Amino acid sequence: MGMLDETLRSVRMTFNRWLNQADDPEKILEQVIQEMQDQMIQMRQAVAQAIATHRRTERQCQQAHDRAADWHKRAEVALQQGQDGQARDALVQRQSLLMMVRSLEAQLLTQGTLVHRLKEDLKTLDLKLTDARVKKDLYVVRARSAEATQRMTEMLGRLHQTGYGGAFEQMEDRIQDVEAQTAALVELHQDSLEERFQKLENGALDAIVDQELATLKRQVLPADTPWGYEEA
Repeated sequence: MGMLDETLRSVRMTFNRWLNQADDPEKILEQVIQEMQDQMIQMRQAVAQAIATHRRTERQCQQAHDRAADWHKRAEVALQQGQDGQARDALVQRQSLLMMVRSLEAQLLTQGTLVHRLKEDLKTLDLKLTDARVKKDLYVVRARSAEATQRMTEMLGRLHQTGYGGAFEQMEDRIQDVEAQTAALVELHQDSLEERFQKLENGALDAIVDQELATLKRQVLPADTPWGYEEA
């Protein structure tokens, strides 16, 4: 299992643990992101260490290769001077160094593969961390909305179970009855006013008619008619 797999597995375990213990979704996501950031730091350190090891091995390989070349030159000088024994000893040293070079080159291949994989894993984790930061706010909003919907549903359920809805309906019926009674009283009051105004109007009309009748009698009947004056 690679380092990235171990990191993601650790993050998932942490997320599940916080999810079972905490109620605040924003707090959970912030803690998960913090965990991913901590893992990112560890992976960067691992990549830096792998790169440093690879470069140190490269230097050792180059030094061994240069030393092998030096021993080869010494062997040539010894042969030119007719010192076969020293030339042989120089070639033995050269072969020993060449074996070290081949071993170091094999290590370089392994280390190069490891460094490449760690860099890819680091890039993948960085993308996942960036994506988590972008999605955090969206997840928080969705979680808040879900919680609000759940609370509203539970509240409506409690209202239905306790019969509060029927109580509101009864209150509405009573209010409608009071409103109807008030409207009837207003209508009766208006009718009473109209009747009084009608009586006043009728009395004024009677007075006008009586006055016109008296005027007409004076005009039509002779002045010496006793009943005419008496009528007046």
